[in-house]
Amino acid sequence: MIGDIQDRPSAIKTENSYSTNSANALIHLYRAEVGKLTAYRSRLDTTTNWAVVTTAGLASFAFSNDDSNHMVLIFSMVVNYYFLYLEARRFRNYEIVHHRVRIMERFFYPAMLGENVDGSWHQILLGELEKPHSPLTRAESMGWRLRRNYIWIYLGVLLAWVVKFDSARVPNLPYTIQEHLQLAAVGRFPGWLVITLVTLFYISIIRTSIRATRNYPLEND
Repeated sequence: MIGDIQDRPSAIKTENSYSTNSANALIHLYRAEVGKLTAYRSRLDTTTNWAVVTTAGLASFAFSNDDSNHMVLIFSMVVNYYFLYLEARRFRNYEIVHHRVRIMERFFYPAMLGENVDGSWHQILLGELEKPHSPLTRAESMGWRLRRNYIWIYLGVLLAWVVKFDSARVPNLPYTIQEHLQLAAVGRFPGWLVITLVTLFYISIIRTSIRATRNYPLEND
């Protein structure tokens, strides 16, 4: 891919290789891409804010009334997963634009500043403009956003869930597993099933977070 750009023989581009119109077109393209980058970055912040505000609201509702069920916090986990999925999609769009910006920063501007660069980068940029693709898969995007933001939100929800259980116990009685399972029950779903599903869900998001990588094609050239 782009890592092979220097392995192919091609013309060397310098600042004198670009006509005024070509240089101006690439400069305007760069400015437009940076504008998109800023807009997509703002959209990422917006989605994270939604997740934080929604989690805080649901947690406040869960602890405002002793009769409220811990299902509210499980619902918060589900809602945050939707926000995570949405943010991962936005993050992939952000990375598509960021990839094009990095191509121009790596080759066009060095050439304009007097360095000799491989002219085949034009084909890479044209390919990205014709058929954009993200350097990250959906799973990698979700894992990256988990590591940066959502894992901390999920840890907060898990802590609130455990505290909600503890506050629902009968005071001054010894802790028993049976009591804990009874408190974890949701409707017809037994407590052991609810706890198992929550545990598997957290194992899944932690695994996604650990396995995700973020490698830019131009990073190691």
